[in-house]
Amino acid sequence: MTKYLLSVYQPDNPIPEGLVLDEIMRDVDAVNREIKAAGAWVFAGGLHEPSTSTVLRAQGDDVLMTDGPYAEGKEFLGGFNIVQAADLDEALEWGRKLARATRLPVEVRPFQAEG
Repeated sequence: MTKYLLSVYQPDNPIPEGLVLDEIMRDVDAVNREIKAAGAWVFAGGLHEPSTSTVLRAQGDDVLMTDGPYAEGKEFLGGFNIVQAADLDEALEWGRKLARATRLPVEVRPFQAEG
């Protein structure tokens, strides 16, 4: 089994509120329960907005630290799931389900082989 990162990208504008957000979270919870029931669950998490990040850059013997995202953009990594899948097709199916649930783009990438 290979591990895959399912990255959820959200636009850089306000998060929906109220019933819209409630419906999205309900759908995401349902997909997460399905992933767990299938034995494909490894880990998942949501991230705070990019303004809460700190970027570290090595420069010679020093490491420079700056507040904010690595790069300004119109969308940012809002959350992720890590799943185990037999192959890319299976991982893509989890990605499809997550994209439908979040109503956002999902990038699917395999982890490099361990060891």
